[in-house]
Amino acid sequence: MIRELKPALILLLLLTVITGFIYPLLVTGIAQAVMSHRANGSLIERDGKAVGSELIEMPFTSPKYFWPRPSATSPYPYNAAASSGSNQGPTNPALTEAVAARIKALRDADPGNTAPVPVDLVTASGSGLDPQISPAAAQYQVGRIARARGIDATAVQAVVTRHTEGRQLGILGEPRVNVLELNLALDVMSK
Repeated sequence: MIRELKPALILLLLLTVITGFIYPLLVTGIAQAVMSHRANGSLIERDGKAVGSELIEMPFTSPKYFWPRPSATSPYPYNAAASSGSNQGPTNPALTEAVAARIKALRDADPGNTAPVPVDLVTASGSGLDPQISPAAAQYQVGRIARARGIDATAVQAVVTRHTEGRQLGILGEPRVNVLELNLALDVMSK
């Protein structure tokens, strides 16, 4: 029996070393050498401090900031450790109520805005942590932010235009705006 266990134990030890130590170190080393910014979480730094990631949505509730998509994570919103969607279908009354409440909150925050509310401001993304909004969702918020900051709406619109990313390779995805980067640019502009 020991003769049969010995090769199995040697193989277990060898595979543990290869897949548990050598492979992860190799992949980490290549990632650090080729794309260290991405390998380190795509962190955005200001004044030497990490303020967030390009890849994870953050909550913004102040009227002077662009608001992201609603988060569906639990046990609290914008929980990066619990990425998930709500899994509520279009006929689910809970989704209908949540969307109606979100529309009301947006209308209450900017009562003079009669434009249609973009769908991405009232529905969560599949991960619940999508860091981007559509240009239409950013445009919808321009007036509120300009009034809250006491600046001209065209200046806020120019920031949105500068931070709008097009389709990847010209055909993939939709145009989008990273909310954190947009809000950081507004803070720099307001200084």
